[in-house]
Amino acid sequence: MRAPISPKALLPLLQMGAAGLGLSLLGMLPAAAHGTAASGILGGAGHPLLGLDHLLLLLAVGTTSALAGPALLALAAGGAVAGALIGSFGGSLPGAELLAALVITALGAALLWQQRRQRHDQPGAGVLAAVLAAAVAVHALLHGLESSGQASWWLGAALSSCLVVGLTHLSISRLKPSLRQAIPAILMLLSTAMAALVLV
Repeated sequence: MRAPISPKALLPLLQMGAAGLGLSLLGMLPAAAHGTAASGILGGAGHPLLGLDHLLLLLAVGTTSALAGPALLALAAGGAVAGALIGSFGGSLPGAELLAALVITALGAALLWQQRRQRHDQPGAGVLAAVLAAAVAVHALLHGLESSGQASWWLGAALSSCLVVGLTHLSISRLKPSLRQAIPAILMLLSTAMAALVLV
């Protein structure tokens, strides 16, 4: 009978598997995943799930709350409201599609930095909080630009976003600590690959 695989041996396999899956999914999508959003609650609910960058951000937000505490979700919500309002009134950012991918990479890097600071009993949550709020604001701005303006659309988008973030938080919280520490690096890898595809 074989001995069980240790977490240290399993970690590189998980990282390679996640990278392969992410790159294969990215290869099936057009570089610009955004367009005009469909109206209604179902259109809103589906929209954050259909753009891979938005879905990856939701996974990153859930991961951040699991690794650094659910109190950060209030800042994420604030960033979402601010970005959505700016986008709804026509505000835009140059290179928003590329920026949408890069802010997820920045969030993964901030999570890694926060983990290192925690290991040395040093505070550092302020940087992570700022990066989280900014990352969510950028994506919410894109939603604001794409939205139909209907309250039902926004309700659907908010409900599906909260569901993904909540399920991710619960899933990451149940992982072994050694596996949880690998998640920020995987987020960085996937979002950097997505940024490279936007540039192609």
